Amino acid sequence: MSPLWRTTLLYSAARHRPLIFRSALKRYTYRSTPELHLALIHTGKVDQNSLIKKRTNEEAATGTEGFHREDLAASKKALIEPDAVSTVPAEVRGDWVLFHPVYSQEELRSVEILHREAKTISDKLAYNLVKLMRWGFDFASGYKHMPLPPDHKNMSLEELKAGNYVLTEKAWLQRILFLETVAGVPGMVAAMLRHLSSLRLMRRDSGWIHTLLEEAENERMHLMTFMTLRQPSLFFRALVLGAQGVFFNMFFLSYLISPRTCHRFVGHLEEEAVLTYTRCIEEIEAGHLKEWATMPAPEIAKDYWRLAPDAKLLDVIYAVRSDESTHRFVNHSLANLNPTTDVNPFAFREPNMLVKGKKLGFERSEAEKYVQESHALLSRGRELEDQASEIKH
Repeated sequence: MSPLWRTTLLYSAARHRPLIFRSALKRYTYRSTPELHLALIHTGKVDQNSLIKKRTNEEAATGTEGFHREDLAASKKALIEPDAVSTVPAEVRGDWVLFHPVYSQEELRSVEILHREAKTISDKLAYNLVKLMRWGFDFASGYKHMPLPPDHKNMSLEELKAGNYVLTEKAWLQRILFLETVAGVPGMVAAMLRHLSSLRLMRRDSGWIHTLLEEAENERMHLMTFMTLRQPSLFFRALVLGAQGVFFNMFFLSYLISPRTCHRFVGHLEEEAVLTYTRCIEEIEAGHLKEWATMPAPEIAKDYWRLAPDAKLLDVIYAVRSDESTHRFVNHSLANLNPTTDVNPFAFREPNMLVKGKKLGFERSEAEKYVQESHALLSRGRELEDQASEIKH
């Protein structure tokens, strides 16, 4: 095996985990246990700490494409008929999806509603486009968020729903399904364009493609999860087809012109997603969505987020909101970088939700410091590997 892909064992305490290592999450959960877990990361010689890593001779840019999982155990079970929402057999568990965080209870409840103030012309354009999209969708779906009246405690749930103060489970589900069909587009479009650019220019991408694909799949998994609750009508599917066709092509052209503006747009879009799921959680916990309050979590969600066997749909929505907070953080951070020269600071690891849930993103100087810390960790991993090798021999 080439030294470029050597793996090292790095000890990390699960209870006080300060880091999220991308390859470790494919194999271990974030349960709060006193024992230590092993995180697999691959290393090589790192001789630069700058965000700017593009080189004409790509031989020294070690690890900028993210992690390579070389020893995933393949399933020995035969193919069976897939269920209605997944091409993955029901018996398969674990390493069948790209990297995604698995959250502790503390992390799930640490997400805050945040908004980044638009200062530049491009940022204002991105924010206003998001507001326009939200207004159009609210208008088309007949949704209008109305604060509860002062005497709402004296009103029945039926009266609150009749006055449009509270959405029904059906209305919430329809809204979520439509939003997730749109939210899965930007990551795939951006990854595709950067992939083609890497092929065309014959140079490495510095780790952006992997994170963008992870975002696209994560949003698609949200859709697959909620699809277990309802099969949309043909009319609804036609609306999705039309919206996806328009949005895909508009985002495609926009990303060719200004990737930074597009990432800022997605960052603002995820701000709205965090707001939407927060309101949904509040309504469930207030007893306004009684069916969802006691509904068990779908099996696909239990597997994907490593939820407890007795998890409820509310636990799923908490996890989805945390995912949206991650996308908010990542895209606002990428929008602060130079997409032509800067590496993706999240190719090695990501901060935990105690950071991503309370902060809108890294400024460029913070991202560069984060990359330097990642390189220091990789160097430390090499030292541990060498020490282990010496002890073994």
